[in-house]
Amino acid sequence: MDRKTFLKRMSAAGLGLGLTTMTPLLSYAGNGNRQLTILHTNDTHARIEPFPANASSHAGLGGVARRATLVNRIRQENPNVLLLDAGDVFQGTPYFNYYNGELDFQVMSKMGYDASTIGNHEFDNGVQGFVDVADKANFPFVSSNYQYGDSPMADFVKQNIVKNVDGIKVGIFGLGIDFAGLVLPALHEGVRYLDPIRMAQYQVNRLRNDYKCDLGVCLSHLGYRYNNPERVSDVRLANETTGIDLIVGGHTHTFLDAPDRVKKNDGSTTIISQVGFGGIVLGRIDFEFDRRKAVVRATAANHTVS
Repeated sequence: MDRKTFLKRMSAAGLGLGLTTMTPLLSYAGNGNRQLTILHTNDTHARIEPFPANASSHAGLGGVARRATLVNRIRQENPNVLLLDAGDVFQGTPYFNYYNGELDFQVMSKMGYDASTIGNHEFDNGVQGFVDVADKANFPFVSSNYQYGDSPMADFVKQNIVKNVDGIKVGIFGLGIDFAGLVLPALHEGVRYLDPIRMAQYQVNRLRNDYKCDLGVCLSHLGYRYNNPERVSDVRLANETTGIDLIVGGHTHTFLDAPDRVKKNDGSTTIISQVGFGGIVLGRIDFEFDRRKAVVRATAANHTVS
């Protein structure tokens, strides 16, 4: 079917966001606390439809219509929701070969994504290939350790954003993996890789100190963990920075049954979550804040998209 017909069918299946009958969770419960729900995906790789019923693995799972229905149901339970993505939206099915990512950005926009970062596959059609479809996304891209200079991508990517959700200020920034061995120089022409740990600390300091954010979130396409301890990963990032409450990870297609909690010497904890690939799982972290906007509890309840 053509793109317009597909989008109409997706809207009929539950992608429309014009919900009129919502049952909101009271922000100020008896103890005066507020709840923020962060939903997240990574490495969806143009998986618009569910995996085929005869697939060797993950048969029948995933699909953007099912994900949208699940997201909308959670929003009815609690309107204080952020929907985030950790990159590699591009590449993986014929939908990308035909639509070059345009369709992915359109359905993500209909689902109401709040932000995404840049994965290495976002360069598969070169810088101009990304720019040609980026205006189909009505959500921002955040990337802090890619220096865009005069590249046309600079018009579509922010270093960070701040979202105010029921009085809770959430600072969000993104990190991308080293191009070496993954992206040909001609495909990322004009875009330069910078040290992610150094840039992460710089960004979280700005978000905490300059913008007075209550929660620091990193959308990371670095990868969860590597055998080589010198290679930058989410685990290294968590251990070597302060001020990041949540790392939404991608790149290594890691299915974490439960988020990893990295406790630091200063007494703080950084949560790392990653939900595989292909939109099979929708990640969910619920943060509870006290009256002073400090996190008093964080719980996870990932949802299989089936």
